[in-house]
Amino acid sequence: MAPQKSERIMNLAICLLMARRFLPKTEIRSAVSGYGGLSDQAFERTFERDKDELRALGVPLETGGDDPLFPDEVGYRIRREDFELPAIEFTPAEAAALGVATRVWESATQADHTLSALAKLRAVGVDPDPGRLSALTPSVGAKEHSFEPLWQATAEATPVAFGYHGRERHVQPWAMTYRRGSWYLLGHDADAREPRTFKLVRIEPDPDGGADVRMDGPSGSFSGPGEGVIRDLLAKLEPSPPDTDAILALRDGRASALRRVGEPCDWDGPLPVGYGAYRVAYASRGDFVGDVCGFGPDALVLAPPQLRQAALRHLRAVQERA
Repeated sequence: MAPQKSERIMNLAICLLMARRFLPKTEIRSAVSGYGGLSDQAFERTFERDKDELRALGVPLETGGDDPLFPDEVGYRIRREDFELPAIEFTPAEAAALGVATRVWESATQADHTLSALAKLRAVGVDPDPGRLSALTPSVGAKEHSFEPLWQATAEATPVAFGYHGRERHVQPWAMTYRRGSWYLLGHDADAREPRTFKLVRIEPDPDGGADVRMDGPSGSFSGPGEGVIRDLLAKLEPSPPDTDAILALRDGRASALRRVGEPCDWDGPLPVGYGAYRVAYASRGDFVGDVCGFGPDALVLAPPQLRQAALRHLRAVQERA
């Protein structure tokens, strides 16, 4: 596809993925960059071709209508659950290639076009949820200082040592994986004498000012486990099912990811102006505190008290590291 055409089709995909309802062609024409300035006939032809392109690429384009007064008016949308790819796993060689590729995936030009598309969506009343754009984003972030040495150690089968939860760990690194915005190391913990997973963001700085990750043996000094061991470690990283409820104050029109999994509820205490109370189920063993704090001032923990205290500790720790 020519650059102009590919950008227009990408903008169309973003528009339909962000939509909370079926969008008629009139709104799509106004929102999507590339349709402006076309005559009615030219728009119809271009739009039909773009829909065919999306379907040919495997994008599940859904048609329907939401307006009971105009049941014959056809609208379009893309349901995220039909569009997202399943979790992808990589061999060490593929992971090394991916590590190189991530450095060239980010494109300032595409970022500018995406921002333009989001602005136009807001102008026609479509509320973009940035969290849903992850299905379209071909980049994997790696901001942890320990990322590069662990990639290298994993690729070369080199034992490593690092601080974790207050004590030094000696690990044979087997593989690395990316789950829900965080990188994890999968390996054999020589001290615990069992397979373990380590979240890279929790690897502690060296107290003497040295490298956070230290090579702890010669390259090629160990072999990886069977596929079943890796599969079991990956399964432990999957989110636990919800087993308790939280009451959150969510800013009106924001934190839509939490709104989708929660429901409005009554709250006897005070609420900030412009906020509503929501009951949200979560897994007590998961990282729900980090997820909520990721929405910043748009999501506040009201109850239970222990969850509120955990959120305050998390925010204070973030502030201390800033």
